[in-house]
Amino acid sequence: MSKGYSLKNVNELSGGDDEFIAVLVQTFLEEIPPDLENMVQAVDADNPEMAYQYAHKMKPNLQLFDIDLLAQIKQIEAWSKTKKSKEEIQTVLDHIVLTVNGAIEELKVDFS
Repeated sequence: MSKGYSLKNVNELSGGDDEFIAVLVQTFLEEIPPDLENMVQAVDADNPEMAYQYAHKMKPNLQLFDIDLLAQIKQIEAWSKTKKSKEEIQTVLDHIVLTVNGAIEELKVDFS
């Protein structure tokens, strides 16, 4: 079974430096969960501008760990510029939450 993340980009960035990789993983594990939670709360509160900010902030970290959510993050960003209801973005948000939380759990196990 494949992982919900990849270290390919992390390894390229770090030049194979295990300590630097550990720092990148730790930073991801510290920053992404609250950003994800804040994005969920922003959507729940029907605050598209705030949802956009958190989606945009998470994008580079998700790309660094090759978590394939770019299309969904862009959907959140696009939703924030419309007057559509939060219900119209909910399934996309649910997919992001499930995917990111899965990757977080795998990283915790792999780097404990």
